[in-house]
Amino acid sequence: MTKKIYIAGPLFNTHEKGYLEKIAIELESNEFECFLPHRDQKDVTEEELKQLNMSNATKEKIFNNDLNALKTSDLTVALLTGQDIDSGTAAEIGFSYANKKPIIAITASERRFRNLFVEGMIDKTIDEIDILVDTIKSLDI
Repeated sequence: MTKKIYIAGPLFNTHEKGYLEKIAIELESNEFECFLPHRDQKDVTEEELKQLNMSNATKEKIFNNDLNALKTSDLTVALLTGQDIDSGTAAEIGFSYANKKPIIAITASERRFRNLFVEGMIDKTIDEIDILVDTIKSLDI
């Protein structure tokens, strides 16, 4: 059975989006099904996603798409880069943890002190994408 993976991470610049897309490519090329929030929104146009001042209807569609993807996922892969863990990523980690879904964090070899409460929810932390598939396979899910 194909594992469904929710990919969480900051989406504030081209670099972050690109790294998340590399994670998705690695997983999808190994027959995992992925949900990538900035790529896989249903019934939300590219134009809606580009708006800084989204309508409440667009915000609701994005929230529901993300929530449904989290609910149906088997695990979450979270990119933890930046000064602190992104607030949306932390919420996605918290939801996954509360629903007893494994969480794998990728640090992109960035060395920082992380929020210990959020870090306590993470099952495995790895530095780079190249060991992600083997890490997932080592989990008992």
